[in-house]
Amino acid sequence: MNHSEFARTFLDICLDLSLAMLGVAFFLTIARIIIGPTLPDRVLGLDMLTSVAIGFIAVIGIDTGFMLYVDIAIALGLVGFLATVAFARFILARGKTGDDDEKLNLRKIDGDAFKTVNKPTSRKPSR
Repeated sequence: MNHSEFARTFLDICLDLSLAMLGVAFFLTIARIIIGPTLPDRVLGLDMLTSVAIGFIAVIGIDTGFMLYVDIAIALGLVGFLATVAFARFILARGKTGDDDEKLNLRKIDGDAFKTVNKPTSRKPSR
């Protein structure tokens, strides 16, 4: 076995392992999206799904040798970033998430840092 055959065999093994690991990551991400439990968890799962798709595209691009796949992966990364920002703004505008009850319990324990404090009234200067 010469160096060229070894390199080709090693690359094929690495590509197969990469596809297997990306497949496992894909199914674990789908499970996170389904299970949740909160909306931010699902948004994070969708962002991870975009990253896994970019990984699939990159591995397929390396396997086939077409450089066009790199451009597609970059475009998908940009679209995925914009989608994540849009979901984050939606969650921020919506206001209520599944974590609100936990935050309320913490505020009862620690006190509300944003609660307005009654300032002492200013005294009138004496004449």
